[in-house]
Amino acid sequence: MSLLGTLAWVAAAGLVLVWLVYPFVIWAAGRLVARRPVSAPADWPRVSVVLATREGAAAVADRIRNLSNTSYPEDRLEVIVAQDGRQEGLDAAALSDSGVRLRLVRADGAGKASALNAGVAAAEGVVVVFADTRQKFEPETIPQLVAHAVQPGVGAVTGSYNLAAGSGRVVSAYWRFERWLRRAEARFHSSVGATGAVYAIRRSVWAPLPAGLILDDVYTPMRIVLDGHRVAFAEMARAHETRAPSAVQEYGRKVRTLTGVLQLCAWLPGVLVPLRNPIWVQFVFHKLLRLLTPYALLVLALWSGAVLLVTLERRTLMAVAAVTALAATWVALTHSSWGSKVRKVVVEAVLLQVAVLMAGINGIRGHWQVWDG
Repeated sequence: MSLLGTLAWVAAAGLVLVWLVYPFVIWAAGRLVARRPVSAPADWPRVSVVLATREGAAAVADRIRNLSNTSYPEDRLEVIVAQDGRQEGLDAAALSDSGVRLRLVRADGAGKASALNAGVAAAEGVVVVFADTRQKFEPETIPQLVAHAVQPGVGAVTGSYNLAAGSGRVVSAYWRFERWLRRAEARFHSSVGATGAVYAIRRSVWAPLPAGLILDDVYTPMRIVLDGHRVAFAEMARAHETRAPSAVQEYGRKVRTLTGVLQLCAWLPGVLVPLRNPIWVQFVFHKLLRLLTPYALLVLALWSGAVLLVTLERRTLMAVAAVTALAATWVALTHSSWGSKVRKVVVEAVLLQVAVLMAGINGIRGHWQVWDG
């Protein structure tokens, strides 16, 4: 067997292992772990919702109204709007007409990490819920997050992130798979990271974030895991995205998040040490080995092309059929409604793999300034 053929077999085996075998094994292992059903606590603790934002007053006011529309006891709830240090200051009186307690804090520096540090520093709650401006919570989201967060051994809990209607098919399929996998991982031990739009921690396990951090929603949960706590998954704690990103916007987001994974390894190296990280296997398969996907696909594409060329070289009739098939496919993709849908899916899939490559380049260069604006 040629070297390229051997590499192709290794690449195919790696893809199957990462995307099929690992998810099935972690799901099966989780089914063997007995978890106590989560119920509402007898006495609801004080909760601080930290809304880190760079948005304008109208968007923030709308989000506060949504956060106020919760079944959580109003007298146990406060909302802290943590403003990015670069943005124009907001007026608390103009932001909310609800009964929920509202406070505004301003970060000393720029970036989400600085805003979160300022928000949590001002928080008085036993549990801190993190929220972004662009999503909407259901009334039961905050109670569900809190009920999971106060369970013995749990330090953090993430919820269900739901994309807006009209989102790309590839990213929608990916997020359905990701929710399922995080639920399985949390049942076994811990979700590998959280969704920044909907997660919570015990206030006592918080530690300030380093300036310039990209992925607070992976850094904080993984640090909590390293300290001996679990990261749970609350299925019914739902956040709904209000905007459907374009393929290019999703590409930019993916470059940031994948670059953030590499930054995490550099800034929190304990995640790479098996004896230090109790979910080391999960982290490696879920976060690191996935980064090899485009390289494996490239090897398989090169091998397939080489096999096809050798085959066509020997069989003229097959060569003619292949060229005809390619021409027919091209016509179908450019002159039909379903062809337009296929093209969009292909573009999304290609951009996703390019994002992985760009994140790898950022990681090699140590280039962590990936936020727009």
